[in-house]
Amino acid sequence: MGQGQQTGAVKERVAWVDYAKGFCIIMVVMMHSTIGTGHAMGGTGFLHTLVTFAKPFRMPDFFLIAGLFLPRTIGRDWRTFIDRKVIHFAYFFVLWLAIQVAIKDGPSGPAVAVHEFAFGLVEPLGTLWFIYLLPIFFVATKLLRKLPWPLVFIAACLLETARVSTGSTVVDEFCSRYVYFYAGYMFSDRVFALAAWVGAHKQPATLGLIAWAVVETLATFVPAPFPAYPNFAALPLVSLVAGFAGAGAVVVGATLLSGIGGMQWLRYCGRNSIVVYLGFFLPMATTRTVIVSTGFIKDIGLAATLVTFAGVTGPLLLHALVRNTRLNFLFVRPPFFHLADKAPEAGARLRPALAVPET
Repeated sequence: MGQGQQTGAVKERVAWVDYAKGFCIIMVVMMHSTIGTGHAMGGTGFLHTLVTFAKPFRMPDFFLIAGLFLPRTIGRDWRTFIDRKVIHFAYFFVLWLAIQVAIKDGPSGPAVAVHEFAFGLVEPLGTLWFIYLLPIFFVATKLLRKLPWPLVFIAACLLETARVSTGSTVVDEFCSRYVYFYAGYMFSDRVFALAAWVGAHKQPATLGLIAWAVVETLATFVPAPFPAYPNFAALPLVSLVAGFAGAGAVVVGATLLSGIGGMQWLRYCGRNSIVVYLGFFLPMATTRTVIVSTGFIKDIGLAATLVTFAGVTGPLLLHALVRNTRLNFLFVRPPFFHLADKAPEAGARLRPALAVPET
């Protein structure tokens, strides 16, 4: 393969990753928006069906994609690795934890706010646990890289299947999600090969995606024969298969979407997924409060849709407003909080702007 062909392939892969990230972050915002709106309005709407459908794969695909580019960076020295994979997320976590606590608990007084902030450092608030967990995944994978990968992968599968429930978000989510992150890291070449195959075989890929959607619907909405599990997709081992199948479906769907005109907005969301993830809680909560308090919108599905739209677009608008201003620190880590040289490497322009920095 010539150099030009390689560059084109990389650009294509970056494109579908952005689309996949865009889909993932919208699904996450939709879940929080829909559940919160339904609870506030005392019922369910049409988006609740979509949220239920996406539950088996919503977070598995997020973590699998987060691990895709780790093979490029895992061999770096610990100083650089800690800077890019730990301090990067620690900065944003602490900053946005402080912002959330100030908004939610500030009116109750400084003592309450300090207590909640300290507690949040150990038990992350609902919308921040993802970026709390990512550095742990990165460090764990680097520490485990010398072990035989089948051993690590099987152990991660067993942790997911064990349904660990300690009451600690960090421990429980690590056990249930690490297998997907590790798979993204270990099988990244195969994931990219799948995307390349889809790009060259759109029709069979589309048929396969439809077949997956049918099976996913049955697994999600058909009750399981065991009272402890709401559906077949929640059963041990089945959930693992459903998570990987759904993550694969997201890769297929994102690759197909990357070839459709008029979908650049989705890629933009993916390119700025960390922005949306950090900031969606405030416009989401504000919009929900306005809708519920005014009573102007009665349909829960429509209300949840508007709340989701606000949750996605609000942070993007804020990001555009603060860019190149003194408030840029909200989404860009200042030089003071860097350990390593920030200079971009050759080829950095091809990065897909994941929630995971690749340099």
